[in-house]
Amino acid sequence: MSTNEKGAKILIIDDEPQIRKLLKVTLQAHRYDIAEAGDGEAGVMQASISHPDLIVLDLGLPEMSGMDVLRRIREWSSVPIIVLTAKDREEDKIAALDGGADDYVTKPFGMGELVARIRVALRHVAKSANEPILRFGELVIDLAQRNVELGGEKVKLTPTEYDLLKILASNAGKVITQRQLLQQVWGGHASETEQHYLRVYIGHLRKKLEEDTTRPRFIATEPGIGYRFLTQE
Repeated sequence: MSTNEKGAKILIIDDEPQIRKLLKVTLQAHRYDIAEAGDGEAGVMQASISHPDLIVLDLGLPEMSGMDVLRRIREWSSVPIIVLTAKDREEDKIAALDGGADDYVTKPFGMGELVARIRVALRHVAKSANEPILRFGELVIDLAQRNVELGGEKVKLTPTEYDLLKILASNAGKVITQRQLLQQVWGGHASETEQHYLRVYIGHLRKKLEEDTTRPRFIATEPGIGYRFLTQE
């Protein structure tokens, strides 16, 4: 997989020709190489043949749904997938993220926002190749030493706080659902009690990392869905 942002290959899977044309013209203007498919079956085939660096996937596909396409591709590939959805329900976004999507953009969407999400996803792939130290402005996370520094000062975290921070920061720019965090940190399902614990621990992390917890620089809440670690860009 090419992890160079410029020239990266993007596969567009959408059944609306005008949307595909808009995406193709805009993304080619940003120097991306574009492949496209107009239905789910063709999208899965293109994904296996063209080996894209990133996929933009419409959830509202006829016949094979976008969720089925997502599941099929995730059986053999970890390529970043940004879903486009006209469905604004939290449940649909959560299902897509839990199903393996890296991010979502709701239709109608701004091209500037989509291009920015694409850049973040591609850069995350480039940086995640065995990078033991994560840097976000003045926040430095040494994964090998389990050490966190903010402005040159060591931040004391509990093991649970560190595990939460590690998962969020290692997936910077991606939305991580509450269920994903609960499963990865506690190995449990998202009961109301455990969701409360998660909010409490996120609150503790913010107090230790944020200058103003009401305007977080690092950990943003995706209401009703989960959290996104901000990339400082």
